[in-house]
Order: sequence, then structure tokens, then C-alpha cells
Amino acid sequence: MTDNNSHNTSDESNELQTDGGVSEVEREKQIDYLDVEINLLKPATPFMQDHNRIILRGFAIWAVIVFGPITLTRLAPDVMTSTMPVLGFPLHYFLIAIGGPGGALLLSVWYVRKRDHIDEKYDIEQFAGADLERTDTSGQEPTATDGGAEK
Repeated sequence: MTDNNSHNTSDESNELQTDGGVSEVEREKQIDYLDVEINLLKPATPFMQDHNRIILRGFAIWAVIVFGPITLTRLAPDVMTSTMPVLGFPLHYFLIAIGGPGGALLLSVWYVRKRDHIDEKYDIEQFAGADLERTDTSGQEPTATDGGAEK
């Protein structure tokens, strides 16, 4: 019987390949996204995995915000239709009218903060058209957008 656990280094097919000592961020910069297949169930890159995780968490939070009051009204109608002592409206009216839009606003702020965090993690800069400056040092008039010179 042969020993399959031997560490024979003479066989070149068993050599371990290293990643070259690059970090996740450096590896992310080397990826050509036009050649990567996008699959929401199995993201191909660490950035896509982190972004997909944020999207799925946000979707779960959104589903609770939207369908929570409706489901609770169906499951516990006495509690949800009783009037609130402060405003005098039934609780489900308040949760749907104030909780829904307020929750959506808070969810959008949460998403922006999380997205900014992963953009910083992977060193991704967002395009800001207002921050661009012209770097034309030739002294000539800038070329018009259609390719011709302005007259």
C-alpha cells in the first residue's frame, strides 16, 4: 500500500502556488471586472461579497419595516388596532405612516455609510464631477465636447 500523505517535492504538479503576498485590496485592484461573471448567489470578488452582504442585510431590514406592521396587525389585531394614548391613532396607522418612511430614510443612511466603509476598505474612489479641475497647462483653449474647437 502506498503512502498518499508523503510530501515529495520532486513532483512539480504538487507544488503550492502562492498569491504573491498581495492583500485583498491589492488583489481587488488587479481584477478586470469586465471579465468577471456576476452572480448574486456566489460573488466572485471580496468587494462583491462585502457589497452583497450589505444588500442582503438591507433587504432583510426593509422587509421587516414594510411587512412587520401588516403581519403584526394580522397576528395580534387587538394590540395593533388599540388607540395610542399619545396621538389617539391606532398603532398600525402610526407604524405604517411614520415608521415606514422613517425606516426607509434610516435604511438609506445606513446603506450609504456601509458602502462608504467598504469603498475605503478597497480603496475605491467615487466620481465627483464638481471636484474635477482642468489640468490643461498648454495655454490653448479647451476643446469642445464634440471634438471641435469652441468658436
